[in-house]
Amino acid sequence: MTITPHSLGVHKILKHIPLNAVFNAPSKRRLAKAVNIADLRLCAKQRAHKMVFDYLDAGADDEISLRRGKDAYSELEMHFHILSGIKPPLDLRTKVFGCDVNLPFFGCPTAGNRMFHHEGETAAAKAAEHHGTLYGLSSLATTSIEEIGRIHNGPKVFQLYVWKDRELVKEVISKAKEGGFNALALTVDFTWYGNRERDIRNEFTIPPKYSLKQMVEAIKKPAWTYDFLSNPMYNYACIRTDVPADSLASFVNSQMCPEFDWKDAEWLLGEWNGPSAVKGVCRPDDAVKAVETGFTTMWVSNHGARQLETSPATIDVLPSIREAVGPDVEIIMDGGVQRGTDIAKALALGADSVGVGKPYLYGLAAGGTEGVIKALDILRVELDRAMGLLGTGTVDELKKRGPGLIKRRGASARDYPDRYAFERGYGGGVI
Repeated sequence: MTITPHSLGVHKILKHIPLNAVFNAPSKRRLAKAVNIADLRLCAKQRAHKMVFDYLDAGADDEISLRRGKDAYSELEMHFHILSGIKPPLDLRTKVFGCDVNLPFFGCPTAGNRMFHHEGETAAAKAAEHHGTLYGLSSLATTSIEEIGRIHNGPKVFQLYVWKDRELVKEVISKAKEGGFNALALTVDFTWYGNRERDIRNEFTIPPKYSLKQMVEAIKKPAWTYDFLSNPMYNYACIRTDVPADSLASFVNSQMCPEFDWKDAEWLLGEWNGPSAVKGVCRPDDAVKAVETGFTTMWVSNHGARQLETSPATIDVLPSIREAVGPDVEIIMDGGVQRGTDIAKALALGADSVGVGKPYLYGLAAGGTEGVIKALDILRVELDRAMGLLGTGTVDELKKRGPGLIKRRGASARDYPDRYAFERGYGGGVI
């Protein structure tokens, strides 16, 4: 066994030395000044270990799809109505998986949240509870299904990968049912592990190796490092507690089932027997097949542009998928969302709700629960403002009138006049 600070019990000593507040003071000041998601990204970059931030921030290969996912929204103009006679507060309520929620967007299920902040998935669950929206838990989460059930009383979706071990699948599904999860989302775009070259260059592992390179980077980020060293080591809490979170890539490669097909999906739906989403749809014909197979929800996603390089921007394929499945099939969309206006565009073009990943994880890495609440609040305020200026007072009205409100035009260099826009994640100020 490798000797590490955690194996020596250093965290048991450090937890009695309350220095977190001291190390986190600069992070809290930066977080308080953040006005948009791009600012939260900078806050996360300042606090988190380089390896951890790049894992969160990166895409596959040359990151073309990652950039395209953001750029695509800029090509969609919002042609607003005037004198609509609406006044604040607007009604942002809607339904997701048949359940009432206060917001038409939510934090996507994402793996290993405790690598960003010791509160991990509990921070995201508390923020979802605070805002009255859906919470999504990954099957590669570092917080247990039972603990999330105690924190979040609202609707919850459990995300599942295509595992080889069917007994493992049954065990996890059973736990999700017992934990009060309303829906199941099967991720189908992750049968191979994407080529994330920032991770390779950074020698990314979970947990981090104690190499000279990683220790130097850890010294540069004392708030993240003390947070990591003063709390227990994490594992994949939704699978089996005896499975160490020692390498995400190697674990996924050993458990993933590339040959998983539509018949296997039918078996899974039979085991779950409830509201279900197929997550990773980018083609209309696949969406139609998924409906025929028995999925109740289409989740339009390209896995945050972290899998197949040059996969399309999800906002670009959304209208064709809505046309293919008709008006009555629920559609969730994620990918590239950085602004409330992005959410408004997705709802207008066919989504019933919108998932966000990087925005809330930036908040988590920047400041735990407080950061996630702020991330969702930023998007809520921006969405409310966009809907008001568009002249739509409710989410239903935005969806009904949407195609007439959003018009496509060609990209323009004027979209990003600031030469520092790429460094800032396209928009935002300097923290």
